[in-house]
Amino acid sequence: MQVHSTLARLADGALLVLLAPRCAVCQTLLDHVGRGPVCHACWTAILTFTPPCCARCGEPLGWAGTSSCARCTERVPIVDRACAIGPYEGALREIIHVLKYEGRRSLAPRLSALMRERGREILAGADAVVPVPLHWRRLHARGFNQAADLARGLGLPVCRALARTRPTRSQIALPAAERRRNVRRAFGLAGLPGVGRPERRWRGRLDRKCLVLVDDVSTTGATLNACAEVLKAAGAREVRALTAARTASTPR
Repeated sequence: MQVHSTLARLADGALLVLLAPRCAVCQTLLDHVGRGPVCHACWTAILTFTPPCCARCGEPLGWAGTSSCARCTERVPIVDRACAIGPYEGALREIIHVLKYEGRRSLAPRLSALMRERGREILAGADAVVPVPLHWRRLHARGFNQAADLARGLGLPVCRALARTRPTRSQIALPAAERRRNVRRAFGLAGLPGVGRPERRWRGRLDRKCLVLVDDVSTTGATLNACAEVLKAAGAREVRALTAARTASTPR
């Protein structure tokens, strides 16, 4: 074991000299190769949400005198409870971008570990995690679904119950009302060749289940609510959501 460890350190050092790899986020020289493309400083720079947070959507609250944010008070979400590591900004935003758009899938397990740590209450007692699906065209272009990669590291069975039935625009730049229109009827139950209608495949399999939707970023929660509506219509008892980040609109 000691010889193996020494050889690994020597190999790591040789690769550092030959390749001079840089952090995919801050571009500083990495002090290791085998620990992924993001440096320790960037991982530790991730901001996390601290209480008080909305009991329904996880939005940080400006003060502790209420349990729900103004958005959830005005329009009760279909998702029962939601949580994220932290705000979609800074190091967390850049790490998600590197995973999603540069295909650095080795980042997913560490992001999943942070999600698992921050979302213990969301995952507790759940039956399975359900990744938010990509439309097949986007999946073909990207080559992977980042939500599925994140879901695999959460310690629960992965249930691919959903399919995106039509392409949609990115939600990030859209106002809240347009986001809801953008994802309306954009999701359905996933089918299998030769099984007939998707409802036949899932009949009885989701009844009374507690499911956790998984995605990289939540904005207003429109996508998560659209997915939760499908799962509840199929018999799910409770639908929660866990994302790597969320855009926050209230002071932290």
